[in-house]
Amino acid sequence: MKRTNLVLDEQLLKTVIQMFGAKTYSEAVNRSLKESIRLMQMRGILDFIGSGAWEGDLSKMRKDHKPAKH
Repeated sequence: MKRTNLVLDEQLLKTVIQMFGAKTYSEAVNRSLKESIRLMQMRGILDFIGSGAWEGDLSKMRKDHKPAKH
């Protein structure tokens, strides 16, 4: 653990404590940091949507796929 002094917005800190039910300021800050990381990682995943990173045919992969009639 890193021990440091921070200058924090008191209203933001109160809001975070209420939202997360944190019992200490340290818990509130750590929970906020973890949530920020999680959200940024989710954004990274969303960047792949429509990017063409996957090139497959979902209907061919499905078990219930019925061949098209010509």
